[in-house]
Amino acid sequence: MEYIKLGNTGLDVSRLCLGGMSFGDAEKWIHPWLLNEEESRPIIKKALDLGINFFDTANSYSGGKSEEIIGRALKDYANRDEVVISTKVFFPTHEGPNIGGLSRKAIMSEVDHSLRRLGTDYIDLYVIHRWDYNTPIEETMEALHDIIKAGKVRYIGASSMMAWQFQKANHVAEKNGWTKFASMQNHYNLLYREEEREMMELCKEDNIGVTPYSPLASGRLTRDWSETTHRSETDKVAKSKYDGTSDADRLVVEQVAKIAEERGIPRVQVALTWLLQKKPVTAPIIGATKTSHLDSSVESLSIKLTAEEIHSLEEPYVPHPISGFGLK
Repeated sequence: MEYIKLGNTGLDVSRLCLGGMSFGDAEKWIHPWLLNEEESRPIIKKALDLGINFFDTANSYSGGKSEEIIGRALKDYANRDEVVISTKVFFPTHEGPNIGGLSRKAIMSEVDHSLRRLGTDYIDLYVIHRWDYNTPIEETMEALHDIIKAGKVRYIGASSMMAWQFQKANHVAEKNGWTKFASMQNHYNLLYREEEREMMELCKEDNIGVTPYSPLASGRLTRDWSETTHRSETDKVAKSKYDGTSDADRLVVEQVAKIAEERGIPRVQVALTWLLQKKPVTAPIIGATKTSHLDSSVESLSIKLTAEEIHSLEEPYVPHPISGFGLK
């Protein structure tokens, strides 16, 4: 396993991060393909055995069940000082006023709930899941700074927003002497490259760690275009992201297959290697529902694509509608 600093920080993270959206309770959340706790634990244990020390989840994943599963597994299998736990806040976990968003009240409440579910005294990386159009950014950044000073959080990050919003948030923090965002968790893969227009360049300029989610486009980059899975047939979120651009995306997927066949490697390794070679990507967030998925992903770290291969993968791309941002 390779390790790298997270942006401007001194924090060492593995070059791959295990995402926790696959862990939870399928009967109580929107995704019927989730793994329960018994099924999830071997995957978390395998990730640790492979040297992955970076784990990402969210307060809203399966209503907090993902945090509980990851927290208990890491307590049993890992040294807390050696692992990096990231969780997120924004989406409501249940119905009611003041539930969700990034108000001071919500942040102060939700961080304590996440700490309890994770079974830990502190969160290494606390990420705002979306931009909150209904709360002043000054209120949000000060609250995030205060939970760091209280010892509940070590670093803060952001996810899925416009570059101007991300820059504004860090400017507000810098102006007031508050903690700035150290990372950006954005939607970025071979089928969705709109982040290259501004966000990736901003993060490169300011040395912000980038931890892309959906690096395999919900599995579309790993199989034949006509092949389906239980997830591909039932994941409404993934359908909303990719179904509208299927004609153009098919050409990219075919190039991934061609290079994988020529090299004699799985397609997942082509897609992940492309992402790992894009600066300033720190650690793609990979999902796994089988331990074999982790083995294949880790092998991507030893592969390098040529300039010609990268060009062939990128050449078919066409602009896509913006996806993954919060709405006003």
